[in-house]
Amino acid sequence: MSDTAFSGLISPETLQARLGESNLVVIDIRSEGNGRAAFETGHVPGAVHSDYAVDGWRANVGNAPGLLPSLSHLAALVGRLGIKPHDDVVIVPAGVNASDLAAAARVYWTLKTIGHGQQAILDGGYKAWADSARPVETGPSSPTPAAPYPVVMQQNLRSTSDATLVASRSKLATLVDARSASYFEGREKAPEATRAGRIPGAVSRDYAGAFDAGTGRLRPHGELVTLYGGVPKGPVISYCNTGHTAALNWFVLSEVLGRDETALYDGSMTDWTQDPDRPVATGAA
Repeated sequence: MSDTAFSGLISPETLQARLGESNLVVIDIRSEGNGRAAFETGHVPGAVHSDYAVDGWRANVGNAPGLLPSLSHLAALVGRLGIKPHDDVVIVPAGVNASDLAAAARVYWTLKTIGHGQQAILDGGYKAWADSARPVETGPSSPTPAAPYPVVMQQNLRSTSDATLVASRSKLATLVDARSASYFEGREKAPEATRAGRIPGAVSRDYAGAFDAGTGRLRPHGELVTLYGGVPKGPVISYCNTGHTAALNWFVLSEVLGRDETALYDGSMTDWTQDPDRPVATGAA
């Protein structure tokens, strides 16, 4: 299967048809509560478990808790899960809320950023799989480790604080804030952020709007076109508080709607506000 054919979302039906293929790696990233126990109670057959919160998909750097980890850490983590450069990877979130989907999007972005080309998110997550009475396996995770992943960094997918500052001042890229209105307007802030507010010039697109709570899946393509249609054409930088929820906006814009030059600022507001010289705006946009 080509790189372009295996990206974005994969349905439970398609995944079930591919189970057992030698180049397929299914990663269950459930973490809330006891992710490992939930995995051992039931998971997609052949899946391996990687706790999104515990395994270091994001790194604490200073007071910023959501930065991209070191490339050596990611190479070891991805290799330990058995992922090789030409494998097709399916990422399985819990499938119960928008935050689960954002976690899967962040793992997807991380794999793409280190140079992996073939990954997809199970639409609806494990909940959709289990609710449709598909085969379930129990017991602990048993990955077949591979060599450390040969990282080839795709820097265009990641925005740093300096690049984001240039974009804010020059308006050469649209900054898309994934947080709710209370954070965007400065009425609330993350504990690690030193100031409340947003990056000047940003537009608001609450990431939760992309998730259909009724189905547990990403909203249909047409609805996403409408939701994100007002984001100006051209380069985009997606951010939030810690680079978690912004990953879902990045995923929708880049992988579902096919917008080129879409990057994620993984440090987001917790990193941005560590420097008092970086400007912050408050109030309604």
